[in-house]
Amino acid sequence: MKRPIRVLVAKVGLDGHDRGAKVIATSLRDAGMEVIYTGLRQTPEMVVNTALQEDVDAIGISILSGAHMTVFPKIIELMKQKELTDVLLTGGGIIPEGDMIKLKELGVGELFAPGTTMATIVTYIENWTINHRNF
Repeated sequence: MKRPIRVLVAKVGLDGHDRGAKVIATSLRDAGMEVIYTGLRQTPEMVVNTALQEDVDAIGISILSGAHMTVFPKIIELMKQKELTDVLLTGGGIIPEGDMIKLKELGVGELFAPGTTMATIVTYIENWTINHRNF
């Protein structure tokens, strides 16, 4: 029997709005994934260290603060330093389309805007994991 997909859901920085992150975490759990929710006010270093310790397949960042062009590049840099190159970095929140394109060019996976269905997010993580993590 294969193990469940492991996803770390995190809120980075001073963004205190965690309702969306909790909804995502619950939906991923309901879809059969194992979810580690870090809670509020994490640093990029804390997120990457937790991902390493928990041996996750994916990291999902919920961001509404406008700091996405700082947070995502820092996490990608730290993931490369820690050799987490086979772990998906995805996320969602209030991120302009132009910034989404720039972040994808840096190696960030799909980014989801408000209103994206849970089924879309679940399917994306499942498919990415199957194609990149030898499931």
